[in-house]
Amino acid sequence: MANKLWDGDREQLRKLLKTLRKDEANLKQTELAKALGRHQSYISKYENGERNLDYVEITEICRALGTSMQRFNRLYEKSIRIK
Repeated sequence: MANKLWDGDREQLRKLLKTLRKDEANLKQTELAKALGRHQSYISKYENGERNLDYVEITEICRALGTSMQRFNRLYEKSIRIK
């Protein structure tokens, strides 16, 4: 059985969140963590696959990054179709 943390869809989710943080919001992990009221390690762990996120957490991250869940879902769906 494949490690669920590293399967393709989860990897795409992590890549998308990291891309939105770095390339669109131009935030460092520490800056996003502060906006979320979390430690920097929280960001690092989900970006590296050491931690899974639930829907509410993804919603909070998107809000802090200035993107809507609708847009995030479109980008995610597109990313898993072209992998």
